[in-house]
Amino acid sequence: MKNLFVILVTYTKPLEIIESILQEHRAFLQKGYESGHLLASGPQNPKKGGIVIGKFDSKESVETFFKYDPYAQNNVATYQVLEFTPVLHHTLLKDFLEV
Repeated sequence: MKNLFVILVTYTKPLEIIESILQEHRAFLQKGYESGHLLASGPQNPKKGGIVIGKFDSKESVETFFKYDPYAQNNVATYQVLEFTPVLHHTLLKDFLEV
């Protein structure tokens, strides 16, 4: 079973700039879903950043993945990576966690 990661994304530029890159950011995240790394993502409330939940081999692989995020490449957000071991989880996650 792989560990899960919560990635806290914090915007460092005004929302107008964030929104101008939003579609590119979402297309980037879609690649993470297609590769089986991501489980969920979305904006924080209030909208000061986002949250992403995924499984990766290591914290370094998370950082490598997100350095290609358009938000990172345009210097409009920072990332905090939190790793945890899912000791208890809903049975719906069994397949996601086993691969």
